[in-house]
Amino acid sequence: MSPHRAIAIVFAVHGAVAGTLSTRLPWIQDHLALDPGALGMALLCPPIGAFIGMPMAARVAYRFGSRGATRVLIGLWCAALALPALSPSPLWLSAALLLFGFGAGMSDITMNAHAVALERHLGRSVMSGLHGMWAVGSLTGGGVGTLAAQAGIDARVHLGVVAAVLLAVGGAAGRGLLRDGRSEAASAGAPAPRRFALPSRAILPLGLVGFCAVFAEGASANWAAVYLTAVTDAGPGVAAAGYTVLMLCMAGMRLVGDRFIRLLGPVTAVRAGGVVAALGGVLVVAARTPALGIAGFALVGLGVAVVMPLVLAAAGNRGTTASEGVTGVATITYLSGMVAPPITGWMADGLSYPAAFSVITGVVVAMTLLARVVGPSGGASRQPSAEGSLVVTRD
Repeated sequence: MSPHRAIAIVFAVHGAVAGTLSTRLPWIQDHLALDPGALGMALLCPPIGAFIGMPMAARVAYRFGSRGATRVLIGLWCAALALPALSPSPLWLSAALLLFGFGAGMSDITMNAHAVALERHLGRSVMSGLHGMWAVGSLTGGGVGTLAAQAGIDARVHLGVVAAVLLAVGGAAGRGLLRDGRSEAASAGAPAPRRFALPSRAILPLGLVGFCAVFAEGASANWAAVYLTAVTDAGPGVAAAGYTVLMLCMAGMRLVGDRFIRLLGPVTAVRAGGVVAALGGVLVVAARTPALGIAGFALVGLGVAVVMPLVLAAAGNRGTTASEGVTGVATITYLSGMVAPPITGWMADGLSYPAAFSVITGVVVAMTLLARVVGPSGGASRQPSAEGSLVVTRD
């Protein structure tokens, strides 16, 4: 198995774990007799766990190499999938979800850092396609979970079997990852990342671009159906299609996005994506029919799709180590994904839905204006080659 195919499978496995759990939350809620408030409190634990784990991942990857760290952490996260359904009480559920989020955040950092190392090795962009594979895995896990829920399969059985299958698949893929032995950065005497790495000054501009992209993505994904219902009088099925089309456009563009990145270069790719997403935002704001609104959300999905993969790749090449750079950006963008939905809701409540998405369109425009920071050394628009600025440091 080639290293490229191996890390693509790892990304798909990571997505499948996330997609699988989300489909069985109703079973867990019913099994533990949780009211919405109690379930909501429990669901705060995964992001808390991820926030704790992410800044620690850089040190782990430095010590053991991105290959070794990814193999272990993806295995632990697959195993953690079985725990929430086995929880005998709300307290145990919160603990299981905290561990689940911890594993999610750490494995997310190390597999993206390994993807940066693979890009250096290949001398070309592959990050967008890998994030597309994550979306494919998430959709697949969600689809299987939906079928299991419809069939009335006990979630303890379903999650246990899926965890075992994904653990085996992830373990097999891990053997094919690019070999880096013990971290080359550590072997070369590069300074170790802090035990709890926060974004550095060099990473902050990239983090701001990623923040804008994830903000637009999170706001659109969480509010598309509600917006179409409230503003365009769409029925439930048509409104739900807004979210589905948005996500399918994002997944499809990420799968083919590396071709555009190689053709245009990272800076132009972000700028072009920003223009498309801004046009989508204008359509959403102007829409008074479901078709126009769905078209707008589709353009938003297409436009922001490749931005986050490019930001992660640039951060990995700009940090002291790939994992430290990825950690800094991921911490910022994860926060963006958390705050985007409630802020959008507050704006819609205080102003209106179109006014809220006018602000989101402005965020996309800001992302477009800041696009130059994703280029090599924060300025040039040419895609770096294997002998160029891709080769900065190694995990």
